[in-house]
Amino acid sequence: MSSVVEQTADHPTAPARVRRRPAAVLQGVALALGLVLMVGGFALIAIDYRPYNIPTASMHPTLRAGDTVLARKVGGGDIGRGDVVVFRDQAWGGELMVKRVVAVGGDTVATTGADYRLTVNGQPVDEPYLATQGHQGATFSVTVPQGRLFLLGDNRVGSLDSRTHLEVDGGTVPADAVEARVEATALPFGRMGLLGRVTDFDGFTGPKAARPGPLEPLVYATLAGAALILVTSAVGGVAGLARRFRGRSS
Repeated sequence: MSSVVEQTADHPTAPARVRRRPAAVLQGVALALGLVLMVGGFALIAIDYRPYNIPTASMHPTLRAGDTVLARKVGGGDIGRGDVVVFRDQAWGGELMVKRVVAVGGDTVATTGADYRLTVNGQPVDEPYLATQGHQGATFSVTVPQGRLFLLGDNRVGSLDSRTHLEVDGGTVPADAVEARVEATALPFGRMGLLGRVTDFDGFTGPKAARPGPLEPLVYATLAGAALILVTSAVGGVAGLARRFRGRSS
């Protein structure tokens, strides 16, 4: 004969279900969201961007020697006048270099007048990003072949750029030599920030400086995720200590 076991405190027949407090559920959701934002944002930055070190002052004051920049991987077909790009051309020694694109295929780029002002297709270009205004070196006039770029440093009196390679393809480099477009300065911390989009070439027909990529929202997402994790963990820790204190006092 089977015996019946009554459900009593001494003989439970089923484990008690543990109810999670709403605060604990919210904390778990907040931590998960923060982790997704932080890891996801950082991973997308790592996939789409590459860090580069600036070794010289040829792009001063836009970029300074010792700066670490973040550049987005792009093809040469996505480059426009005014973009600051990272490129490598064997005719220039095969080293990675950072310069500003001032003319693209089909353009005639020159310096004219007593102040050697830059012109593109006969139209003067305002260049507020230059280290110094006025005399910028020897005069030149080059018609850029299709599929190639003419690049100059912002520090025109201290930059080895297209002007110093005029004997080879008019100083131009293939557009497909471009590896990335610089979008921000990452280090040192005092110079962190996005490079503003150049609008000085917008009056010309043809490719213009690109709109900023997704770097800024990705950085904000990463920082917001990290902050959410820290705040949630801190609040949860304080709440846990408070519960222990109340338990000991009762």
